[in-house]
Amino acid sequence: MADSGQAPHDPAHDPANQEQPVDGSIAKAPINRRRFLGGVVSSAVAMVVAACGRNRATPTPTLRATSTPTAGSRFSRLPTPTATGYKRYLPSVHNESGAPVAAAPVSPLEPTETPTPAEPTATSPPPPTPTPVATPFPPGPPTKLGLVVMRNEPTIFDLLRTQSIPVVCTLELDANFLAQIKQVSPKTQVVARLPDNIDQIKLSELTDPVGAARAYVEQRLLPYAEDPQRRPYIDAWQGYNEPVAGNAEEMRRLADFEAERVRLLAERGIRSVIGNFGAGQPTSELPFALWEHFFPALQAAKQYNGWLGLHEYSAPTIYNLSTRENQGRYPGVSTGDTGWLTLRYRQVYNQILKPANLAIPLVFTELGVDGLVGNHPGPPEAKGWRDFQEYWAQNGYGLWGPGAYIEQLVWFDNAMRQDEYVLSGCIYALAASANWESYDILGPAAGVLEQYLRVHTPG
Repeated sequence: MADSGQAPHDPAHDPANQEQPVDGSIAKAPINRRRFLGGVVSSAVAMVVAACGRNRATPTPTLRATSTPTAGSRFSRLPTPTATGYKRYLPSVHNESGAPVAAAPVSPLEPTETPTPAEPTATSPPPPTPTPVATPFPPGPPTKLGLVVMRNEPTIFDLLRTQSIPVVCTLELDANFLAQIKQVSPKTQVVARLPDNIDQIKLSELTDPVGAARAYVEQRLLPYAEDPQRRPYIDAWQGYNEPVAGNAEEMRRLADFEAERVRLLAERGIRSVIGNFGAGQPTSELPFALWEHFFPALQAAKQYNGWLGLHEYSAPTIYNLSTRENQGRYPGVSTGDTGWLTLRYRQVYNQILKPANLAIPLVFTELGVDGLVGNHPGPPEAKGWRDFQEYWAQNGYGLWGPGAYIEQLVWFDNAMRQDEYVLSGCIYALAASANWESYDILGPAAGVLEQYLRVHTPG
């Protein structure tokens, strides 16, 4: 199988080989991703290619500078004695004539000043450990990597100025922020989503999907979607985030809801992104059996120029539970590779959607490394990519976490470029909200990503 045309890095000079302290993070509370694990794990045994043994590299010990102690107290000076006058009582000495002989004058001894101990010499602290300079990515074809943005932050516009980002998914709906995205990068398509504080759809209680869709669109979406200050800058709208259908009936209800949402927005000239299923979803005892019950929504999206939204995550690396797991730091990817978490979309399209003539454009409205997929190697309580940096360093995936993470995202980018129906994969997240900081790429990771974007621009 032919690998992607992306040139591999030189491991000896790669930024991920430079040892750095591991970033901390605040834990991300699970929403509903854990529910897919039963189906995923039982299916993965039969489907994933047998893993090759991984060489476990021992991390280079960190030389820690010893701090120079400071004097706990200073030495005191002894007081200098002062010479004082005093009477002399010496015996009289007489000569032969009996006259007293004058005694030689005697001067008092001048005291000697006690030497002052030398002050300790101050030692300069050791210089800070320099941040590794990233080995530049070589030029290549246009990227499909996009961003999930939770709030306004200047780094977003640094990345947009590369003119390489195809899609931004955002929960920040400030009109000025949306306008600035289009001003900086006019070709970037903006997918909007309502804030997370709305209630999740309860499919088990949804007895009138069409009526519920009308209420959702009219009461929640349209106040934003038809706002004249926002509408010019938003290209598509998501619905509920990561809905979970537990059975065929619930999936049919979701399909009817989404189909009606698509139609209602299309009547107003607004595109929809349907589905937005969590990693490994939808699933059942037969992993892909629920998809056929979602066909009404897919048919409506096809009719009205909509897109399918999916989330793909894995852990402890983005390769886990794919046909490229356990193949080292640079596993490559070909058109025949699939997976149960990442690259799962290829099974959905090849087995279900293409045969049904429903292979509509796909955008990953979330993408990355996420410990909430559960039951994975590495630290069990880890959440976002920052929590896996030590694991990567110990297992040969790069000593510098930010560089190692961007390498993994580039691997997924190579896969997306092999599939024409994929529009973009949006990295979760840039400028993350509270309690999701372990997923945030702000900082050095964003700098490495910016260099990659600059050499993977549209022609």
